[in-house]
Amino acid sequence: MKGLAIRWLLNALALLFTAWLMPGIEVKGFGAALVTALALGVINAVIRPIVLFFTLPINIFTLGLFTLVVNALMLLITASAVDGFKISGFWAAFFGSIILTIVSGLLSAVVLDNSGRRRY
Repeated sequence: MKGLAIRWLLNALALLFTAWLMPGIEVKGFGAALVTALALGVINAVIRPIVLFFTLPINIFTLGLFTLVVNALMLLITASAVDGFKISGFWAAFFGSIILTIVSGLLSAVVLDNSGRRRY
């Protein structure tokens, strides 16, 4: 349970950093980042697998690169569902999702071990 809460906080921090780095993405405070991280987690757990299943032929044809488009769409869906989180367009979502993935992965690698437990 602690690992889940830590991951949630790390994703919120990654969202704040992504919004700071990427023009076109706006997060209004840490509270909005927490709500956005939670909503993005739920959307990625529920909607993303369905979308990936239906876009599997395109994904195979593009050797997995279409997953970047799906990630951007999940970020856009999250922005439309959460107050305090705005994205100006598809390309901001596209590059923002790449940055968010990298930053979130780096933060998780530093703080968590492979089993989801804290390192420190």
